[in-house]
Amino acid sequence: MVNKISCIVVDDDLVDRLIVQAYLKAYPFIEINGIFGSAADALKAVKKDIPDCLFLDIDMPEMSGLELREQLLHIPACVFITSYPDYAVEGFERAALDFLVKPVSAERFKKTMDRLQEYITLRRRSDLLSHTLGADTIFIKDGHDQVRLQLHEVIYLEALNNYTGIVTGARKYTVLSPISSLLKEKPFTRFVRIHRSYAVQKNFIKKIRTDEVLVDENIVLPVGRTYKEALNSIMD
Repeated sequence: MVNKISCIVVDDDLVDRLIVQAYLKAYPFIEINGIFGSAADALKAVKKDIPDCLFLDIDMPEMSGLELREQLLHIPACVFITSYPDYAVEGFERAALDFLVKPVSAERFKKTMDRLQEYITLRRRSDLLSHTLGADTIFIKDGHDQVRLQLHEVIYLEALNNYTGIVTGARKYTVLSPISSLLKEKPFTRFVRIHRSYAVQKNFIKKIRTDEVLVDENIVLPVGRTYKEALNSIMD
């Protein structure tokens, strides 16, 4: 079980605030730091005590939930709760974890809470990519320790939303960096993207099939259609 997840609720409608509060109280891992009727009041409170998650209405006077989120992008998670589904794209452009349309059922709210718990757990437990040293060495932050990892031991990378799995023969590390960013770094130039979710170190590829590759004898990974040309080029 993840430790307590702190949050605030911001909605200019009293009834809606009470509904969200009641839903949140059903989850023991949630700690409500504050409930606010305006974005301005919430902004003042957050400067003193930063929560893990925001539950924001969007259509509010003076400052909308979207505008508030713009100022609080450093807060890990944000859930928009609104009567206007047309705001969904704008919400996700502001790194929303989820977007709920009022009235929200308890069943739908539970899916959001499951997602929130999984996300915060992964974020807290993740190994963070710290820095690179030399041509074949990277350092992974594992808890409070720095783990030195030989790059030639890395078999493949796996995209996990804003995280990337770094897979060796011994274990899988999780770093807080999207796979697209890692592949732009100099140490990862020897990797080839074979799928939107996978990039493989070239020397580990044993066999290329129509829709998959055999990696390191016993690992099979899918090949995306848009990546076939790049994959085939390494065999030239």
